[in-house]
Amino acid sequence: MEIDEKVPTRNMEDILTAACKLPYCKVDRSVFLTKQLKGKISSEQLAVALEYGTVNAKIPLDLLNRLAEGAVKFETTKAAALSTAAGIPGGFAMIGTVPADLAQFYAHVFRIAQKLAYIYGYKEIDLDDATQNILMIFLGVMFGVNAATAALAKLAAANAAKIGARVAAKPLSKYAIYNIAKKVLAWVGVKLTKDGVGRAVSKAVPFVGGVISGGLTVATFLPMTKKLHRELSKFAAMSPENLEKANVAADVILADFEIVPNDISEEESEDIISNNPEECL
Repeated sequence: MEIDEKVPTRNMEDILTAACKLPYCKVDRSVFLTKQLKGKISSEQLAVALEYGTVNAKIPLDLLNRLAEGAVKFETTKAAALSTAAGIPGGFAMIGTVPADLAQFYAHVFRIAQKLAYIYGYKEIDLDDATQNILMIFLGVMFGVNAATAALAKLAAANAAKIGARVAAKPLSKYAIYNIAKKVLAWVGVKLTKDGVGRAVSKAVPFVGGVISGGLTVATFLPMTKKLHRELSKFAAMSPENLEKANVAADVILADFEIVPNDISEEESEDIISNNPEECL
């Protein structure tokens, strides 16, 4: 899909940052995994899962998939309910404008991204800056950005360092993350223009607007979530050998994204991306 690189990304960055700052956006990894796994696996496995991730704890993939499906269903229902309330005139005071409604929407996108990541073995995700962490890669996967999916393969290899059998993979560079984030922001900026109009119209229809708003949320949220779920599950199921092959293929896709951007200095890039993205896993 072609992306208009001229689309301004500053407003979209503000919306994503605002989404991360909403109180319900952050998912506590230890609390979530303990609640999901307690009673379903041994206490020893749970301890390993909390320390090293579910994949390294050798938790059956079918159990992880069931937990992921439950999380998707729960978050989709919750996002639709809140969006419906926001669409009704006189609804939540803090969600009185289209950008605020979008911030709320992306807060739920980031919530399910965190839950799916934790289910499939990722470590705690930092929400301090929406453009500086792993969530930008997840968001790109949700929107079908090929480079983001390739980046996910590399993150999966680093994340699923099966104890005693680490996959030999070239690390994902900070420049690749920056360039992918830039591409995702431009893509979402286009989506923002189109979806924003639909949401604005829905709010102009008294009471019925809430139903339309909730419907739009489900129609958008669910497909996005399923894409990320599918990719995380796929990589979690791979053997170290297949992960290494996926990484070789990813290197080809990401070759252009490894180039240092011409319009920023290295110091400036470090204000936008993590110096050591693998530590976000």
